[in-house]
Amino acid sequence: MIDIKALIDANRAGDAKGLPCFCTANEHVIQAVLAFAAKTGLPTVIEATCNQVNQDGGYTGMTPADYMAWVKGLAAKAGVPMDQVVMGGDHLGPNPWRKEPATVAMEKARELVRLYVAAGFRKIHLDASMPLGGEPALTFEQVAERAADLCVVAETHAPDPEQLIYIIGTEVPIPGGETDAMDALDITSVSRLEDTITTHREAFSKRGLGAAWARIVSVVTQPGVDFSHTSVFKFDPAPAKPLADAILAEPRMSYEAHSTDYQPTASLAQLVKSHFFFLKVGPELTFRFREAVFALAELEILIAPAAPSHMKEIIARRMVENDSYWRDYYQGTAEEIAMLRSFSYSDRIRYYWSDPEVAAALAHLIQNLKDAHLSETVVSQYFSGLEFGDIPTNPEDLISRHIEACVRRYFIATGAL
Repeated sequence: MIDIKALIDANRAGDAKGLPCFCTANEHVIQAVLAFAAKTGLPTVIEATCNQVNQDGGYTGMTPADYMAWVKGLAAKAGVPMDQVVMGGDHLGPNPWRKEPATVAMEKARELVRLYVAAGFRKIHLDASMPLGGEPALTFEQVAERAADLCVVAETHAPDPEQLIYIIGTEVPIPGGETDAMDALDITSVSRLEDTITTHREAFSKRGLGAAWARIVSVVTQPGVDFSHTSVFKFDPAPAKPLADAILAEPRMSYEAHSTDYQPTASLAQLVKSHFFFLKVGPELTFRFREAVFALAELEILIAPAAPSHMKEIIARRMVENDSYWRDYYQGTAEEIAMLRSFSYSDRIRYYWSDPEVAAALAHLIQNLKDAHLSETVVSQYFSGLEFGDIPTNPEDLISRHIEACVRRYFIATGAL
């Protein structure tokens, strides 16, 4: 079992070590993450969000138990023991039902948390920060009271509550990403951090959750990192220093940084030095996956099989036919929106890889390329940066290696490599 508390203690003492958290429900991405885990033996955190996986199936069609069984199967296939893997639930709370009345949304949030912990998820982010059913913005006290409410459920239904660790707090953007371009970011102030911790401590105490409070290991705050559709806000340690120092006043605690995707590796390492122990990454993983698939699609055009997959055309068409995952996010001319659908940092295309028609086209593409027996010389044209003599020609290996570029740099940034 990975001793996260000991790792956090070391980070607080000045050892710049952390843990990447790979937040995804893409099978090819998880396979790449687990392949790297098998190769290195490194502790690996895999997470699902409340929107991806919930009692209604989320956008993946999976419940928490389904997702857990799926990842366990992939880990077994990769040769990774589950005691090397920490399974996390991200933004567990009422967000998927935020348009419903508070009483209804919170009851569904309780069931969500119950299902996650019962399935064996260990790292639990309690996030009840969003107004429900037309409520005004919540106070710190209301957010904390709802988080404590959900924690009671976790403590009651986990097979072994002592194995749970909790993350509290929220961040910008909401689960799913920014809805528009950003002009500036507000770094979490020390006073807001203190209000978050104080109100949560009081709410947990009122509910008799002293043992659970001792297992809160991280607070989600905004250190000044995020990304929009076409730009990235790079971490600047100087303005974030008061926040970085403030967490040392709270025993055992660290920070969790969300939306760290696309940060330079050096900036990720600076975050870890600033006690942002957990670095969350999601869209960057599927961005790399999309790059690999599009490169394979260009390879397919070159080899001209008798029955091409039309991969890029099919996913473009399906995104137009079902615009629910991007229409509230992308603005501009028709040409600008078309570019964003494929190439945005926010990577809304990630929601379409499980579409049955898209999935079938991808399988067709991969089979066509397997049948073609690609040469290293042809592959090298579309996948640059690979060493001669070490260029995969299997399309699935090419996808995995391309995603690994993201996985590896997060482990480098967190001091594991």
